[in-house]
Formats: sequence, C-alpha cells, structure tokens
Amino acid sequence: MKIVLASNNPGKLTELQAMFAPLGFDLVTQGSLGISEAAEPFHTFIENALAKARHAAQQSGLPAVADDAGLCVDAFGGLPGVDTAYYATKFGYAKSDDNNVRALLEQMQGLDNRRAAMVSTLVAVRSALDPEPLVAVGRVVGDIARVPVGSNGFGFDPVMFIPEFGQTFAQLPVAVKNAHSHRGRAAAAMVALMRERWG
Repeated sequence: MKIVLASNNPGKLTELQAMFAPLGFDLVTQGSLGISEAAEPFHTFIENALAKARHAAQQSGLPAVADDAGLCVDAFGGLPGVDTAYYATKFGYAKSDDNNVRALLEQMQGLDNRRAAMVSTLVAVRSALDPEPLVAVGRVVGDIARVPVGSNGFGFDPVMFIPEFGQTFAQLPVAVKNAHSHRGRAAAAMVALMRERWG
C-alpha cells in the first residue's frame, strides 16, 4: 500500500521508511506528488499532525501519515514545542538545524536545569475525512548538552544527551537511535496500531 508522508524532511522520510517497511507500506513524500505543505496554525503536536495528514490525504487521494515533533525544554515551560523547526529565527538566525542548536545553547547559557523531552506525535488517516485517525506518541527525556557531540542524526540530536546511553542521539549508531528515539517509539506504536486497525 502506498502512504503519503506529510513532510518533505529527508531525515524523517529515511527514519520512517525503515520503520514502516515491515508492513509492506511504500512511504512517499508529499513533495514527490506535488503536494504543498499544510498550514500548521496550532499550538499542539497532535492538532498540527492531524491537519497535515488530512491535507496530504485530501490532495493525494491516498492514506497519509504525518509527524509533528519538537523539543520541549523544562526551563522554557515546554517551549519551543511546535515551533522547534523555526527556533533559530526567533533570535535573528536563518532557519537551519545548526542555527537551532546554536540559539538553544545561547539561550540555555548559565541554566542548570537542562532537562528536556523530544516528542513525536504521529497521526495516520485512511482518507481526508477518516473519523478515526490513528494517533501514536513517542517521548524521550534527556538533558541538553553544553556543546554539540556526534555526527549522526539531525535537528537537536547533537545536544540531546540520553542518560540511559550516556551519549547524545547523534553519537548513537543509526539503528540504535531509530529504535529508541521519540520518532522510533511513536513509529513502533503506529505500526502496531496499523496492524490492528488497518489489517
């Protein structure tokens, strides 16, 4: 079955393709089908993910899955949250992963409370009007490192230190990261839901 991924992020596509492969699903990006990105006007991951999934399903006529993910920093009251991808732009930097990391480390300078969670909310719909969307959430708690370490992954992976591994996400082998990341946990839960509900 072909499913549209309501994202053009190559990192997300690579991670999710590997995770959905056991179901025999062919995951394709919305951009490859000429579908524009949906508006994300909401303040919660679930609302934005649902809006993106419904948009991709409506434009493609295919089932769709969307991921809304972000970094929730305790010292910032859970922010940047849904605005994670644009975090750097709030501080005068161009939008990029490296600038997001730079801005975060600058804002956290001198803070001892470095606890943060990476959260991924996946929503899947069979059609744009699916009354029973599937929802799966993955969450990983760690600490923001004081300097970036590691070269695997993307986003905040180089500064997301995971105590259970004693390393940042960017230091872990890709297979280990994918199995234990917020997106990996959400995808595993989603795969189980799809097996149960979609056959």
